[in-house]
Amino acid sequence: MNLNDMILISVDDHNVEPPEAFIRHYPEAHRAEAPRIVKRDGKDVWTFQDKIIPTIGTNAVVGRPRSEYGMEPDEFEQMRPGTYDPMARLADMNANGQLGAINFPTMPSFAGNTFFQFNNEAATRATRAYNDWHVFEWCAAGPGRFIPMIILPIWDMKATLEELKRMSDAGVHAVSFPDNPSKCGFPSIHNDYWDPMWKALNDYRMVINCHIGTGTVAAHASDDSPIDAWITTMPISIVNSAADWLHAPIWKKFPDLRMALSEGGIGWIPYFLERADFTHEHHHEWTFTNFDGEKPSDLFKRKIITCFIDDHVGIENLHHMNVDMVTWECDYPHSDTLWPNCPEYLWESVKNIDKTVIDKITHLNVMREYSFDPFAILGRENCTVAALRELGKDVDVSPRTNLGGRKTDSMTVAAGDRKPVTSGEIIKMLTAGA
Repeated sequence: MNLNDMILISVDDHNVEPPEAFIRHYPEAHRAEAPRIVKRDGKDVWTFQDKIIPTIGTNAVVGRPRSEYGMEPDEFEQMRPGTYDPMARLADMNANGQLGAINFPTMPSFAGNTFFQFNNEAATRATRAYNDWHVFEWCAAGPGRFIPMIILPIWDMKATLEELKRMSDAGVHAVSFPDNPSKCGFPSIHNDYWDPMWKALNDYRMVINCHIGTGTVAAHASDDSPIDAWITTMPISIVNSAADWLHAPIWKKFPDLRMALSEGGIGWIPYFLERADFTHEHHHEWTFTNFDGEKPSDLFKRKIITCFIDDHVGIENLHHMNVDMVTWECDYPHSDTLWPNCPEYLWESVKNIDKTVIDKITHLNVMREYSFDPFAILGRENCTVAALRELGKDVDVSPRTNLGGRKTDSMTVAAGDRKPVTSGEIIKMLTAGA
């Protein structure tokens, strides 16, 4: 096996919704209330329910030189078209040798968090409109290339169950959900409020996808701390939620449920599992936790899907994990992505392991857990890095420079006077005009 033989399906990419995405899928009687793009101070911003959602493409910097990365863009013209145009995305996936992808939303936030604040029928309509755009436009543009994933109106259990049934009937097998709903103003995952939803997800064979930052946000030491420190801990920040899910009652009640720790990385997992087992062995007699004779690590390895972008330590420690539940991610169009060179980076970390394991973590695990079969549509021979890059050989992947966008003061001063960009500066930039 070599680099060109790999088949790559990412469990964590992102789409940026184009200006008409919601409007096209609203019932006519309510179309005037649909989220839409307006210009404000020269920037493209979303507006919904008389509120401004200021950042249209948070960190959608793919294709820029790294020296021009930031937390914007502010306008669609500053983004690579593959962020918001599904046909352009397919071309970029071909150039990257990438077969498939799950995409998280941007305007609604990764788990639909933008709509949580409204908690009304208008937000439910917006949620449904996003799902319709995502499933029937974005994913439909590339049969066998995109794994559809929906968001839910979780403030309304009846509407949530209706949406799960509607989307299951449309062939959807993935939902995005906060990694810690209690941080979003909802009951915790230990509360039986969620039981009807868990049952539906169990019955419809839908994977719960919990992206970092959707509930528990990575802490930063202070506003003066370099943003690098915050970025370093972002994937690992899901560890607290992972421990909570590991001890949730849902696994006994709904035995076919699966969840994914999206963009969480894998290098930390061996120690996490060791610590969970130690805690159970050492403390369960007084804490009364009950894993029915198993270790916590046994349950984790069966139920929880993990993923990585570039994680040599994790690959070297796969023997401490379940290789049937480890997957790969691209993270297009965010600044952690290695596009268009993902195969080269990935091959460096996996080239010395067995081909059967490579196939599992690059595509077979995703296909099984998400009920996704691109081979039936495209033919396996057309799904390899080599075959797709041949299709994408004319895609321009050269860096796009000087696209504009907001920059903090420390990013625009003369190079010799530059100081590290801080967490506080980034927060100020993201919340400006909110």
